[in-house]
Amino acid sequence: MVDWQEDLITVETASTLDGLFVERVRRSPDTLAYRNFDKATKDWRDYTWRDVARCVARWRAALADEGLDVGERVAIRLRNSLDWVCFDQAAMAEALVTVPLYTEDRPDNVAYILDDAAVSLMLVQTLSQWKKLEPSLADNTVLQRVLIVDPPESVEARESALAEDERLRFVDDWLPVTAPAITRREGDPHGLASIVYTSGTTGRSKGVMLSHYNMLSVAHTAVTSVSCYQQDLFLSFLPLSHTLERTGGYYLPMMAGAAVAHARSVPQLAEDLLHIQPTVMIAVPRIFERVHGRISAQLEKKSPLARWLFNTAVNIGWRNFRRQQGEASWSPVLLFNPLLKKLVGDKVTEKLGGRMRYAVSGGAALPLTVSKVFIGLGLEILQGYGLTETSPIISVNVPGRNDPSTVGEPCRGIDVCVGESDELLVKSPGVMLGYWNNHAATAEMIDADGWLHTGDQVRIDDRGRICITGRLKDILVLSNGEKIPPADMESAICLDPLFEQALVVGEGQPCLAALVVLNADLWFGFAKELGLDPFERESLDDERLQKKVLARIQAQLHDFPGYARIRRVSLSLEPWTVEDGLVTPTLKTKRAKIIERYQPRIDKMYQQVQR
Repeated sequence: MVDWQEDLITVETASTLDGLFVERVRRSPDTLAYRNFDKATKDWRDYTWRDVARCVARWRAALADEGLDVGERVAIRLRNSLDWVCFDQAAMAEALVTVPLYTEDRPDNVAYILDDAAVSLMLVQTLSQWKKLEPSLADNTVLQRVLIVDPPESVEARESALAEDERLRFVDDWLPVTAPAITRREGDPHGLASIVYTSGTTGRSKGVMLSHYNMLSVAHTAVTSVSCYQQDLFLSFLPLSHTLERTGGYYLPMMAGAAVAHARSVPQLAEDLLHIQPTVMIAVPRIFERVHGRISAQLEKKSPLARWLFNTAVNIGWRNFRRQQGEASWSPVLLFNPLLKKLVGDKVTEKLGGRMRYAVSGGAALPLTVSKVFIGLGLEILQGYGLTETSPIISVNVPGRNDPSTVGEPCRGIDVCVGESDELLVKSPGVMLGYWNNHAATAEMIDADGWLHTGDQVRIDDRGRICITGRLKDILVLSNGEKIPPADMESAICLDPLFEQALVVGEGQPCLAALVVLNADLWFGFAKELGLDPFERESLDDERLQKKVLARIQAQLHDFPGYARIRRVSLSLEPWTVEDGLVTPTLKTKRAKIIERYQPRIDKMYQQVQR
């Protein structure tokens, strides 16, 4: 039996995020800190906090030799790994500001961020990644150093790359063999620690400025809401460039003395879960939806009896859960719960490693039907809510007070109220310092009284739990948590004369799709170029036409982040008009009405995505 023990570092003791690391090393030098997959040995390797401290010392010494000034920006574009952690800690210990980047983001958006933040040094995974990015940086004069973690196998390719670009260094050469032991710096807790770029309403990302205190305080309030012990083992696969993973899956475990295993990739997640056997996992809804989808697909192939047994196990398990929350009375059917859990529930949770105490879902809304299945089978999912601008956690459900139809109660020390138009307003120690180089956007987000305007419409129930009911602005939230401003995308799409009107959809979906009305005058010529009959309705569904249209749409969305990509399109020649109630007299589209009218087409597009 596990002896669960707490060893929580306070915000005051840590002072800064690099101070948190130094204190953890002092307290727990020989306990497990990280578990990483070693590609050379094809096996998992464990690192103690003392081991990590030695690594951080080497990274810190190498960064010091670069001669960067206090407050200069350095970017990280790596998959989750010990290198990510070591670079982040070393940079902060040198009073530098980290700028996390998504590994899958488009080169032009990465180039925009590097330029906007005036990044001096960047760490990337491979030489090929750098080669794809390099053409977009032709006008960049600030980036002085590019570090590459994984060198090419060929010595010739390595030497050629170094000869072609004097900015390049391979990390294995750049890091010193040894370095002095890490020491604690007395940094400003309220100083800028990181600039995290998030999607804005103008199509370009905005840099959210977060201080050490912002992220420390939120990690602390989260860990006092949901238990975390030294014996816990987190599985980290949500990108560390995502603020939820960074605060909740990196700084929080460090604060609690828990260990973290970095998953190899999403495709290998199922295998990693079985091997690592984590006790805690943080994910976006899309992960749970994928597992739920696989379960549903497998059930369709089962016998009616097997399906009945599964559904019965979920329903009785859900009733037992609600009884534990004080929301349902005891029933004789609950006597069957232990047996059904053993026959059905345990088989599912064993595929998640068999040791998971709870999973946290955030970044977007998790469908209640999905929550019900997992909770009914024995895995408690705690849904939370937050924004990058709040570091990011605002509220979370907690065991014993877990209502999956809500995003939980505000965490300790976080004040909320309902403003005009039912908008949720927040005051929190995690509220950002502001947007980098964007005072106007900062003033729009945080009012003169210090309330951050979330843009989300809510109601707060009689138990103080927050229920999201809508959004003041049309912002789509994909199932992976990415937020997209559809109106800006629609305007950009319609700059192509072939497209008369467009509506981007994707709320809660794995990707974006669009309803597009073609310009009837241009349609005939375009159709004939492809050898299509412009008078035939079926021509609009032609695969060649779909590919051509998607390519033209993507060309119009060049300035948007890489995740703002249209994957499916439904074409029409019938314009939306004031008369049919789909646009206003000022020609603004009535989003809800159009979606209602064309729901079957939208459903068809996402059925194609799932195939």
